[in-house]
Amino acid sequence: MAGSQQLESNKQSFVEAWIQRPAFRAAYDLLTNDRYVDSLIAHTGVSFTPNERDSLVQGLTLGTLTRAAAVERIAEDARFVRAKANQTFVMMEYFGYLRRDPDESGYQFWLNKLNQFDGNFERAEMVKAFINSGEYRARFSR
Repeated sequence: MAGSQQLESNKQSFVEAWIQRPAFRAAYDLLTNDRYVDSLIAHTGVSFTPNERDSLVQGLTLGTLTRAAAVERIAEDARFVRAKANQTFVMMEYFGYLRRDPDESGYQFWLNKLNQFDGNFERAEMVKAFINSGEYRARFSR
């Protein structure tokens, strides 16, 4: 199996296993297709157009789309990926440089700054700020 085919197969297997988790099933199994799609979209923090939403619902209703495939389409939406990439980058700055969970105000500050610079961490001067911070430098003077 070629690398891209293997990756696609692995992603599908992961999503299939994800939606079989008891917590996911408890939250979503009894929802209608409309409510399922609406609930998934609501958790993204991203606005989907009515046509995008309706296309997912119609695919589920007609059987041309599985619930796992709907999750995958929503999770791979470029707007969602972009939004989560910035959040993840800020978290990794805290974990990687400061070796701790972020405090809420600092996290929001850096997320807003990164969003302000369209995800460009160099222009936002994030790495520079973290490695020049007293907290980071104190890790090496102990």
